[in-house]
Amino acid sequence: MTEPVTRNQAVLVFRGRAGDRNELAMRGAELVGTELALRLGLDPVRLGLPEPPLRAEWEAELSAALPALGEMSAAFEQVLGEGLAPVAALPRCAGAIATLPVLARYRPDACVVWFDAHADCNTPQTSPTGYLGGLVLTGACGLWDSGLGGDLDPGNIVLGGVRDTDPAEQRLIDEGVVRAVPCGPDLAARVREAVAGRSVYFHLDCDVLEPGIVPTEYRVPGGLSLAELHGVAAVLAEHEVVGLEIAEFQSAWAEGGPPASPGDLLDALRPLLDR
Repeated sequence: MTEPVTRNQAVLVFRGRAGDRNELAMRGAELVGTELALRLGLDPVRLGLPEPPLRAEWEAELSAALPALGEMSAAFEQVLGEGLAPVAALPRCAGAIATLPVLARYRPDACVVWFDAHADCNTPQTSPTGYLGGLVLTGACGLWDSGLGGDLDPGNIVLGGVRDTDPAEQRLIDEGVVRAVPCGPDLAARVREAVAGRSVYFHLDCDVLEPGIVPTEYRVPGGLSLAELHGVAAVLAEHEVVGLEIAEFQSAWAEGGPPASPGDLLDALRPLLDR
């Protein structure tokens, strides 16, 4: 008789505001979270409620999002405090302003492997757009005050697949404040080298993929294939995996279009989910 699988994971679905400019990623987080829960055989914890996007600059967006982001932060505290690995579906990368500081407090040894076409390393002073999603990692590192903590060590960040940076972000990479592993041959092997045996927390912004693979707001040419993503996931699964979050999967290619499926995306991440 086969013994039931005991999971050390918890599925969290954040559906609230996070600097959204449309509602598609709020719905997308629900699709991703529901599929994750089915695959892992877990009941998802849903946090925040979809609200109309503000399409405002970072201060207004953060103020509106803080109540729900506070819920997400508290949920991460509970999950990590119980010794579980969070598996989270986020609408936008800005949701990680709530997750990463908590992770850093509980697992200061963990390497945050941030796969994203963008560096998300601006500050309010350096951002050319004032977009909240572009301030995530610096907020989590305490380079500006998000109100949600700033405990992440920049030396524990590995940017993967980044190819659209602003000048201030590129300086952080060039000066070695954060490490970047660009797309190209032997990507998985180069990620293994950058992680250097550390425990891993993986963040996936779906726009790190080549445009046209999954629906995202941003489409930056030169991205990963699903096969390359699977290869990276397999390498990361060689390490202790302390958590995973998926952001920026939109529920459809266009407003009013048929629902998109996250199935192929989650198939590519299976080594991490199994780990």
